[in-house]
Amino acid sequence: MRTTRGRLRSLRTRLLVFIGVTLVAVCAVMALTTVLVQRAYLLGNLDDRVENAAERSLGGARLHPELTADLSFLMESGHPTGMLAARLDDDGGVLAAELVGEDTAPRALTEAQRAALAGVRTAGGMHTTTIPGVGTYRVTVAESGGVRVLAGLPMDDVQHMISGMVMVEAAVAVTGLAVAGGICAVVIRRQLRPLGRVAATAAEVSRVPLDRGEVTGLTRVPAGDTDPASEAGQVGAALNRMIDHVESSLTARQRTEERMRRFLADASHELRTPLASIAGYAELMNRGTDRIEPVLAWRRVSAESARMTGLVEDLLLLARLDEGRPLHAAEVDMAALVAEAVWDARAAGTGHDWQLELQLDRTPLLLGDEARLHQVVANLLANARVHTPAGTRVVAVVEARDDWCVVRVRDDGPGIAPALLPTVFDRFTRADSSRTRSAPHDGGSGLGLAIVAAIVAAHGGRVEVRSEPGRTEFTVALPAPVGDRSSARRTELIPMNSP
Repeated sequence: MRTTRGRLRSLRTRLLVFIGVTLVAVCAVMALTTVLVQRAYLLGNLDDRVENAAERSLGGARLHPELTADLSFLMESGHPTGMLAARLDDDGGVLAAELVGEDTAPRALTEAQRAALAGVRTAGGMHTTTIPGVGTYRVTVAESGGVRVLAGLPMDDVQHMISGMVMVEAAVAVTGLAVAGGICAVVIRRQLRPLGRVAATAAEVSRVPLDRGEVTGLTRVPAGDTDPASEAGQVGAALNRMIDHVESSLTARQRTEERMRRFLADASHELRTPLASIAGYAELMNRGTDRIEPVLAWRRVSAESARMTGLVEDLLLLARLDEGRPLHAAEVDMAALVAEAVWDARAAGTGHDWQLELQLDRTPLLLGDEARLHQVVANLLANARVHTPAGTRVVAVVEARDDWCVVRVRDDGPGIAPALLPTVFDRFTRADSSRTRSAPHDGGSGLGLAIVAAIVAAHGGRVEVRSEPGRTEFTVALPAPVGDRSSARRTELIPMNSP
């Protein structure tokens, strides 16, 4: 949990740093662009004024071209304060230079100040130069008729304005960044809060011992944090789906393990009984006691051996079906197969009323393993014979409709207890508590209906049971291949008790 919180804090920090750097970069670009544009505008305006001043000064100097050091035109009104003007010779040397003052006569520049102007080219264009004791000027040279005049205006106003703009923009940017950073911190914290709860849920689930015991009631992400409209909600919903899947998988695994433990216990119990009988009779025969006849002992040993062999074969069959091994496929006539199984059941249980009913729209042919399908019908008939009293009517119905062949085994016995119905096809399930056996050793392994369900499933069919006192019906539906179908319906009820 601490690691998760630390990671969330680290994520918040990285997000804030990223947003802060982005905002600083955006503000810096905007401020730099504004300053450059404003500076270009102010310099352009100043250059126009400098050019006008140079043209005016050139016009005044051309009145007396022979006076090369004459700057009397500066005495005229209209010249801005701080303007400087100079007369240049053919080589660009400064012949005379003066600075217009405020409410005072123009004053001449010193040698050092005039030296700063000597480097200005005479080819025209605007130049920026710094004059000692005066400041930075924007200057240009105008020439006409052999007269060259240099004029310039101070850049102090432009520089002050740009500096003030930079200060204001910096203050605004810092304030904006602080406000934006605070808002972003609050928003990020609020947006990551559901993610923190999702992480806490994941951490809590990770502490649950999933490798043992019953796994139920795992913590889920609250419904408010599973809104699909947000990224955190999508993560929460995905985590809940994963937890549901994990819980259902673990529950299924636990049920499978419980069924396996019960299966092993029941199998061990079923195998132990005939083994104990065999060992007992073998011991009596080994002692040579006169209390038991050898023939009877051998019969009991053979019976118990056959019982144990049948149980082992049933277990092997279920194991093969569980592995998905393919069954033999051939064309099977279900009407003939069921009729044969009913005759066999009649021979084993003469005290019941056996009937065969055919409801056919077509010939009940299908592709399957004839031996296994016979075992399905035989197990259902044996189940009805073993668990119903003498005199019970047992009807085997064969239906062939559309793409399905349906076999029903119905009896009017006492029925199956409702609590037993959900597990009637489970392995080692017995119905002794609600149905009466006709003989103590008929069936008894609890695998008959489980084998029925496994064989039917291997053929792509389905089996179900409905039971109430006085009517119990098992229904087996098997897919039939598409072939020639007769439109004539044939229904026939055949009693199977007559010799």
